Amino acid sequence: GEITDDGGAAVTARGICWAEVTNPTIEGSHTTDELGSGVFTSNLTELTPNTMYFLRAYAINEAGVGYGNEIIVTTDAAAVELSTAEVTEITTTTATSGGDITYDGDATILERGICWSTTPEPDVSDSFITNGTGAGIFTSTMTGLLPATQYYVRAYARNRAGIAYGEEFRFNTKISDVEGNLYKIVTIGQQVWMAENLRTVTYNDDTPIPNVTESADWITITTPAYCWIRNDIQYKDSYGALNNWYAVETGKLCPTGWHVPSDDEYTTLELTLGLPADQVSLTEWRGTDQGTQMKSTTGWAEGENGTNTSGFSAIPAGYRFAGTGAFNGIDMITYWWSSEFNTDYAWYRRVDGTSSGIYRYVTSKRGGKYIRCLKD
Repeated sequence: GEITDDGGAAVTARGICWAEVTNPTIEGSHTTDELGSGVFTSNLTELTPNTMYFLRAYAINEAGVGYGNEIIVTTDAAAVELSTAEVTEITTTTATSGGDITYDGDATILERGICWSTTPEPDVSDSFITNGTGAGIFTSTMTGLLPATQYYVRAYARNRAGIAYGEEFRFNTKISDVEGNLYKIVTIGQQVWMAENLRTVTYNDDTPIPNVTESADWITITTPAYCWIRNDIQYKDSYGALNNWYAVETGKLCPTGWHVPSDDEYTTLELTLGLPADQVSLTEWRGTDQGTQMKSTTGWAEGENGTNTSGFSAIPAGYRFAGTGAFNGIDMITYWWSSEFNTDYAWYRRVDGTSSGIYRYVTSKRGGKYIRCLKD
């Protein structure tokens, strides 16, 4: 305000008074500023967002209170407060998220939705989808995603004050095999792995993999074969298919653009998880807690679950022993094929419930082990 005439007496108080109704007085909300005449400035605090107020300057001397002219101001809206929903229903090209607008900033929500990108902190300049107006919970589906790709997603909402974003979630779209089975993936270091065992019983050229069930056949077989653990298809979705090495060496097990990882590529994974470099070329048990990092947090025997900090999600799916054709190690152990060693043997990796490291060795190509595909 500006006091242009003190009335011939000292100004003992001055400031601004305000209210949501006309003709505010010092009986209501007001500031108290330095004494004296002339121009002064006041800061009004604790106002409600998006609200109309009536303001008047005032000054007090011995004669009483004097008021200036009344003006009307409207406060800006506050920022929206919202959270992002976790990502669900992930496929190769779609995924579902959403948000919950818990505070609208005392203003109308003009737009809301989700935005996503392959880089962190997506905003509405990236891919986005709108989903109505108003506060509360909403759900949106992302489409047109790329298979086996890492994305970041945030909910957003806009009111008169601008755009606000919820927290960020990271997710990976899935990959499918030739049969349409979907697989979670995980990025570990610079490698992109399937986070589930391969389940297909068809090569990537659409030809079937022979299903061999009899133990006697697994003892002598030298041609491609697969089976389910205990010859029971109910284990397909949880454990995947057991393949002998002869199926692996066709080069047609994994989806196009993926492959069965080599011994060196498993070593890269292990080094990423902290395997000491001087143990790379060793056989049998190696490492410290790398197996624990790979094991899932459920499914193993009591006290033997892993931390799964790698996201590899190893499960105790057992194996088929080449020597007898027997099924062994369910709920206790799991094996994955790797590289060829010689005419009769191939490399594998093994994780046990009772051990925290990773086992590296060779075994007969006739045995049944699982496959984890690696992106080319």
